Amino acid sequence: MPFDHLRRRDFLAYGSAALTGLAVLRSSLAQAFPARPGEEVVPWADQPPPVPDAASSVVQNLPKWEDLNAWLTPNDQFFSVAHYDRPVIDETSWALEIGGSVGRPLRLTLDEIKARPRREVIFTLECSGNHGFPWFTSAVGNARWAGTPLAPILAEAQVRGSSREVVFFGTDAGEEQVRDAKMRQSFARSMLLADAMSGDNILAYEMNGAPLPQPNGFPLRLIAPGWYGIANVKWLDRIEVWDRPFMGRFQARDYVTLREEQRNGRVVGIETSVGRDRLKSVPAKVTRQGNQYRIIGAAWGAPIAKVEVQVDDGPWMAARIDRSEEADHAWRIWSVDWDRPSPGEHRITSRAVDFEGQVQPAMDDPVIANKRTYWESNGQVTRRVRVS
Repeated sequence: MPFDHLRRRDFLAYGSAALTGLAVLRSSLAQAFPARPGEEVVPWADQPPPVPDAASSVVQNLPKWEDLNAWLTPNDQFFSVAHYDRPVIDETSWALEIGGSVGRPLRLTLDEIKARPRREVIFTLECSGNHGFPWFTSAVGNARWAGTPLAPILAEAQVRGSSREVVFFGTDAGEEQVRDAKMRQSFARSMLLADAMSGDNILAYEMNGAPLPQPNGFPLRLIAPGWYGIANVKWLDRIEVWDRPFMGRFQARDYVTLREEQRNGRVVGIETSVGRDRLKSVPAKVTRQGNQYRIIGAAWGAPIAKVEVQVDDGPWMAARIDRSEEADHAWRIWSVDWDRPSPGEHRITSRAVDFEGQVQPAMDDPVIANKRTYWESNGQVTRRVRVS
């Protein structure tokens, strides 16, 4: 599991508050990504520390928020997380197996998958551990994924009526010990059959118009829009339909959020497996043109109705949201003008609101403050910037 050796001790120390070539700046995004003559980026005063050596093989290619300059994240700037190894796969000998509780098992080569109907989806992919540690603050990116829909393949395999879940296995594998038993296991995650049959899900072989980069799952990965990265299994090897619950390490033991909740006057611990995205926004960068400043950020995890920005302890200000790109599962870029701020250090916080009225929680909201694991850290993000 990522950060396994850091998990409990470091989380308690930091607390809940711890916080591709095709991607070019489009003219329709000029308002969201301003290009005012002479404009410069003001670096954040609270730069995250480097990735610890102990996690450097797990987490790679974390970008700087200040480098955000395009709606689509270029492939070479897209983060990657690996739970075991990072397999290098020969596409000519690779094939995807579909089996388990099905009437017609399938074996599909990459060429056969590419010959099937093609679908593209723009989806902002976030690691569920993002903002769980001070150094882990930019594990999110927006890409145009292309592949073939998953549901018709499952239908062709003739899923049996007793089926419950669909389990996705990656080629990446490692040795696991459960009590006294040691066994080599592949990375795997499952979702309910009804969720797997969603028309949004694709078996993706392209990212931003190019073949999947090796760190991001070449030759094939699951893209499940609306789900945290852990569910979007990379380096796919096989898909199995099960008539019983799947209880692999990264589903039942590691990627589990523990919260304290009140039940009839007593505190109980509630454990839930990490699943769907949560509403979130982040101040990405501050730009300056003379004495005129602008705060720019991104919001995702749900259809975004509005974003508000607070400077220090001032009132919440409504941000402008770019809506020129209509993509249901992609982030929205927002901005707010900050006129002649006083010299010194300032705190900038953002919060997103979805169309159902849900508000991105503050860090002292019980849903965040009572969380005892670093997963699903969607509390309001505060950055510090120094104005000269």
